[in-house]
Amino acid sequence: MTAMGKTRRLMALGLCGAAVTAALASPAAQAAPEGRPDPGWALTDTGTDARFRGLAAVSRDAAWVAGSGGTVLRTADGGRHWRDVSPAGARELEFRDIEAFDQRRAVALAIGEGEASRVLRTEDGGRTWTESFRNTDARAFYDCLTFFDHRHGLAMSDPVDGRFRILSTSDGGRNWRVLPTAGMPAAQPGEAGFAASGQCLVSAGGKDVWLATGGAATARVLHSRDRGLHWTEAASGIPAGDPARGVFGLAFRDRAHGIAVGGDYRAGQASPDAAAVTGDGGARWHRSTTPPPAYRSGVAWLPRSRSSALAVGPTGTDLTRDGGRTWSTVDTGSYDTVDCTPDGGCWAAGERGRAARLR
Repeated sequence: MTAMGKTRRLMALGLCGAAVTAALASPAAQAAPEGRPDPGWALTDTGTDARFRGLAAVSRDAAWVAGSGGTVLRTADGGRHWRDVSPAGARELEFRDIEAFDQRRAVALAIGEGEASRVLRTEDGGRTWTESFRNTDARAFYDCLTFFDHRHGLAMSDPVDGRFRILSTSDGGRNWRVLPTAGMPAAQPGEAGFAASGQCLVSAGGKDVWLATGGAATARVLHSRDRGLHWTEAASGIPAGDPARGVFGLAFRDRAHGIAVGGDYRAGQASPDAAAVTGDGGARWHRSTTPPPAYRSGVAWLPRSRSSALAVGPTGTDLTRDGGRTWSTVDTGSYDTVDCTPDGGCWAAGERGRAARLR
């Protein structure tokens, strides 16, 4: 197996190995301002031990999760009940991303080398699924997908022929085509994406999209203003230089203001400078002055806030109230991904069937 193959296999298996904390909520490491209590997670019972790295929050009451063993669940009542809507015959698939338009329509990405990478779509709440893309190139390995609106979306693969490969859809995920790579910067040796939280490819506005990388000498964030046709590159400031290090998750609250999180996903390895921020659309990134204390794989801006966001990882959840410059730990539960909705709902999901809603 090649070095890149080993890296991909480790990323796919999710060998983070961090200790699991079964209970919720430790006190915040840094006190919240008076009258503004720190948020906390209310764990729900999903009835499964699948690991959920794919999460799509629809509202305060509705969300989708997707994960190992071809598992997809959906709730419409705030997590009191989760319905198993896993695609038939998908037990061998590893879902790492899911994007939902509402409670009935969703698009899920299965990751892996060659034909293990697939896109499936449902229009009836998961009762039936249609496979709309199956990768036939053994060199490709798809990691994440994102949608700009109900029609236009992208999915990204690790580099093929020296450049990241981008899939595009203009009909809500029913059909996909590979975009030309002339506008994509050359990949660094060993560079790849991390299929850790569904947040290595994110969009904001009508045409802006960002791609997070790691596994190379420099952890980069690539930015396209035209839905993936042309890209610029910038160093993230998050340490790299090893197949297990880099940027794992991105979140943008608008076209300018973004947060990157990451580190080293291996258990027991230090992850200094595990977060960075940008205020110019990703042209320049600045390391957080007080970063999260450990590796973080997912990040999301809090609804109706211009300065507050959550970052999650196997060892806890951190809160920023100043746009990502400083972070404090508010929960020690293990989560891999986080997502929030405009109506004030936030959800997190992770290993051993963990799915939670923000109190």
